[in-house]
Amino acid sequence: MIVELLPDSVVAVESFGDDGADQAPLYPEEFAVVAQAVRTRRREFAAVRACARRAMAKLGVPPQPLLPGERGAPVWPAGLAGSMTHCDGYCAAALVRATDLVSLGIDAEPHGPLPNGVLDVVSLPRERERLVLLAAQQPAVHWDRLLFSAKESVYKAWFPLTGKWLGFEEADIEVHADPGAVHCGHFRAELLVPGPLVGGRRLGHFRGRWTVGQGLVATAVMIPAV
Repeated sequence: MIVELLPDSVVAVESFGDDGADQAPLYPEEFAVVAQAVRTRRREFAAVRACARRAMAKLGVPPQPLLPGERGAPVWPAGLAGSMTHCDGYCAAALVRATDLVSLGIDAEPHGPLPNGVLDVVSLPRERERLVLLAAQQPAVHWDRLLFSAKESVYKAWFPLTGKWLGFEEADIEVHADPGAVHCGHFRAELLVPGPLVGGRRLGHFRGRWTVGQGLVATAVMIPAV
């Protein structure tokens, strides 16, 4: 899923199902974060960090605690950019050296319609208009859920660069299917607030990729180093 969306410079590790989730070890500092959480939250927290540490090992980075920082964003070792995601039955982590990408965001969601009323909260009117056209062309894709996932990936790539919140209404995302493809494509997120400075250049938009399969929709945003 996530792996097919990312360039070769990114190391991604995925896990399907719940196998091994209870055995994924946590550092004491990590366990303290979720000690009072429900069992499901503890399992997800541990499983996605197990993926992240496997990715770190592939990059030659020693295993170490991965603690949530401001607004819950993971604090990565110096010199790395990364992102994690988890939903029912799936988790993934993606890591890259900051010399290759300055930031990235990944997200996975169950491939089903959003609950009633959620789309109006997380989208702009013009985004909803475009979703109607996409649904008419390719009704097998739950475009509302895909849009939500894309917004999550945009935020995850945005926050490490800015340290600021990005509201759902502050990015206008246009989704496209790849030519001749049904279950994969790309998207462009126009930032409706001043974008981050990267290499002295202010970014006005982010670009990303999406795919649908195995009961999931997955999205990824990559911000190249300049």
